[in-house]
Amino acid sequence: MKKLFIGLTSLLLIIFAAGFVKASPIEMEYNDGIYHFVLTGEKIKKQIQFVSSSNLITNKEAHTNSGSQLTINTGFFDPKNQKTISYIVNGSQTVEDPIFNENLMSNPVLRQNLQKILNRTEFRILDCDSKLKYEIAPHNSNIDFMCSIVTSAQGGPLLVPELRMEEEFFIVKDENGNVIRESASVLHKTARTLIGIKNLTQDKQDVHIFIVTNEHPMNLYEAKELCEQYGLDRAMAFDGGSSTSMNYKNISVTSTQASGDTGRALKSFMIIKSKK
Repeated sequence: MKKLFIGLTSLLLIIFAAGFVKASPIEMEYNDGIYHFVLTGEKIKKQIQFVSSSNLITNKEAHTNSGSQLTINTGFFDPKNQKTISYIVNGSQTVEDPIFNENLMSNPVLRQNLQKILNRTEFRILDCDSKLKYEIAPHNSNIDFMCSIVTSAQGGPLLVPELRMEEEFFIVKDENGNVIRESASVLHKTARTLIGIKNLTQDKQDVHIFIVTNEHPMNLYEAKELCEQYGLDRAMAFDGGSSTSMNYKNISVTSTQASGDTGRALKSFMIIKSKK
């Protein structure tokens, strides 16, 4: 009887302890060609960085070089001169600035719409009086008092609460409302990298990341609907199509079509560093 009592006590202790096991700050599910990540808790905010490479490298290379837990592609870039089209901030310093991309500045059509391009939506981590928080906002938007940007990556367009394709120069319409110019295949079904914020309370937020693969390609109207289905308060797109890439544990996603391809060479990435 004594042995039985000890055995039951041990079992209860195991069950009791199991109830206090912390959930992983990175949760992933896969369904119908879409990888869905949820980043939870406060500690992971210190592990997220947006980084760039002087030379274009694959997502897998960035993942391996940084020792990251999760790596995804982020900003837009010019593959011809390997320079950025999106602002990237890391360590509170601007490490990539599209103003220095001569191909962007010399193109007459792009230069005419430069303010729209430079003010595209970005994902930020802010330090607000020693408390970190997530934000999705236009690049030129004001930052709250006592806050500063620790790290950020620009992409676009904004998806939720409103789709801003025209305002961010992803589409151009004529006087009759017909689309006469399209960038980043926003109106076509393709692979997508999406990121959003869900506000749980005044102080708690989760980040949701969707890697929409070639198995379930989407246009940006469908991407907006996906983010709304999960109740996200704000959401945006990063570079998509053949740039869509993800590495997590033994999972690798590349969106280039060639068999055995290691993925497109890219400019910037979101990495989640391992805890020290």
